[in-house]
Amino acid sequence: MPLSVGNIELFMGPKQVGAPDDLEKPIIDFIDSVDSTLEIAVQELESVSIAKAILRARKRRVRVRLVIERDYLSERSPVDDPWVEDEDNNNIDNRKIYAALLRAKVHVITDLNPNIFHQKFMVKDWRTSGKAQVLTGSTNFTPTGTSVNLNHIVIITSKRTAKVYRREFEVLWSGTFGQKRSRHQPKPSVYQISNVPVKILFAPDHSPEMEVMKQMLKAKRRIDFAIFTFATSSGIDDAMIAIQRGNIAVRGVLDLGQGNQKWAASRPLVVEGVELYLARRTGGVKKLHHKLMVIDEQLIIAGSFNYTEPATALNDENIVVIGNLSEEDPAKIALQKQLAGYALTEIDRIISTNGRRFV
Repeated sequence: MPLSVGNIELFMGPKQVGAPDDLEKPIIDFIDSVDSTLEIAVQELESVSIAKAILRARKRRVRVRLVIERDYLSERSPVDDPWVEDEDNNNIDNRKIYAALLRAKVHVITDLNPNIFHQKFMVKDWRTSGKAQVLTGSTNFTPTGTSVNLNHIVIITSKRTAKVYRREFEVLWSGTFGQKRSRHQPKPSVYQISNVPVKILFAPDHSPEMEVMKQMLKAKRRIDFAIFTFATSSGIDDAMIAIQRGNIAVRGVLDLGQGNQKWAASRPLVVEGVELYLARRTGGVKKLHHKLMVIDEQLIIAGSFNYTEPATALNDENIVVIGNLSEEDPAKIALQKQLAGYALTEIDRIISTNGRRFV
């Protein structure tokens, strides 16, 4: 069962490979409960089940707008006969879904970012108190994303949060992506959701990398993370090394394929004493796709953001920071620890079940 603390829900999945929660169901339930408006910004939409939920929403006369990554709808190079379907092509479902949505008069645009449109969020009923919600996290709307890749979802019920994400959606909808923006988002602020501080940042405007490092430097005891892509081009590995030298425990797990790359931060981190694991592809797991950090068992950093330079400078991304390490109220600390504990338990499980020590 997912963890709910007031108006914040955490899902750690997928259930099919040993994680506690289903990932496809909350996405479909989110869409099926929409009353009036639904904005979707997602890198990939390849799940027929999720697409059918979007079509059901449109049939209920919901105003649906969708932004997706265009690269998954085209070939790397022109084909001899574009009218003939290649049954070996992995993008066929993407294209069929795209066509079905257009036929149902769903408003769909593809990104203009020459780099990666990497968002994964939805906003529903943003005008309605009690109904306005945001769904975000690391999960792409694909069969692999919801059934064999290790991912997370965050759902926040809050009109203010919905307005923040919808404002970002409007920027994307206007055609300004990545570093090509002609205007910038307001400075991110911290606000309370069910007595838990929440802060939302978007790349590239808000430089999420700096926020991650700032929160890390507040750590007093430990940092735990699970991350798909962690490159030396990021400054986060340098911050981790400095923190490790300060006798604060740093432990993490990376995707096996990504963590073994020459450009990965794995080797420099281990040389400095960071406890690092690679997630083996056992038990049905295909990839560790999280972008998840827990600091001092009290603060979570979640979302779509990998630890790379392009993620902070070029891609369209978002992170949500849940918690405040400076909190002094015991009751509020307990709420933060409840949320962070759920994420940390999943990191522990991945390391225990799939982890191979990087040496």
